[in-house]
Amino acid sequence: MSPGLLDDVFPPPARARLEESADLLTAAVISDFASPEASAALATAEVLLTGWGCPPVDTALLDRAPALRAVIHAAGTVKTFLSPTAFDRGIVVSSAAAANAVPVAEYTLAAIIMGAKRVFPLAGLFRARRTHRTGADLDGQHWLGTHGLTIGVVGASRIGRRVIELLRILDAEVLLYDPYVGADEAETLGVTPVDLDTLVATSDVVTVHAPDTPETRGLIDARRLGLMRPGTLFVNTARGPLVDTEALTGHLVSGRIDAVLDVTSPEPLPQGHPLWDLPNVFLTPHLAGAQGNEVGRLGTLAVDELVRYAQGAPFAHPVHRADLGRIA
Repeated sequence: MSPGLLDDVFPPPARARLEESADLLTAAVISDFASPEASAALATAEVLLTGWGCPPVDTALLDRAPALRAVIHAAGTVKTFLSPTAFDRGIVVSSAAAANAVPVAEYTLAAIIMGAKRVFPLAGLFRARRTHRTGADLDGQHWLGTHGLTIGVVGASRIGRRVIELLRILDAEVLLYDPYVGADEAETLGVTPVDLDTLVATSDVVTVHAPDTPETRGLIDARRLGLMRPGTLFVNTARGPLVDTEALTGHLVSGRIDAVLDVTSPEPLPQGHPLWDLPNVFLTPHLAGAQGNEVGRLGTLAVDELVRYAQGAPFAHPVHRADLGRIA
């Protein structure tokens, strides 16, 4: 992983447990697999413990690690660095994506509550007028409040499922679009499965939690944005390319819908882009995922997985080759 991450990802309790559970072949982070230290470690390493910034673990690297049996990633996706060849060689893989899902889901819940209260445009009006808001502040165009919402969740990913769980605190009906979730599983989740057109056309809030894959890019396109009702709150904490930015911009400039966007396409937006200054748009710099003291969750989960591996137990958070095409 990147050298500066070690202490954040593995705070003292996690680091102590790591050292109790494994023989570390290097005390420091390896950030260059070509170094003599890395070559010596790879020759006998049974497990690679990786994180953000890991160099490619490709076929050539795997050939230099004949004893490798497991890759435990103390971060989210493994697709950015790990060759599928690892799975062909029987190497088991785990990811801390479930730990990273926690803060994203918390951010999403906060965005839905604050967005439903129209906090962002009303706070701007309050700051400008310095008088108490009135019901006329929204010009009667949009609903206001969280009571009785219909919330549409796009994607029952790890994050999407965590969002669904958190939404139980609200008095809301939750719709779900996910082509991989059947009726029985949807019932277990406590959601109503619908097709995507129905979801965007009937939800007060649309929140996106699908992975960025060739099939999902442009999923929320101009036609589907046009199906959204006036006053819809659109939340995106997934990836910018899932949405037609130009079409979304038109609906936001007109004031027809509101948005909370932690991701955009491109990222960041050009300096002169209209979304920077719209009162009904709240932009954040891709910070919904683990930040600061939240990063330690990733290392703690990774150490938990290492302990399970050492005990001969299966991973609690495995990554399977068959799922690579449909996960983040």
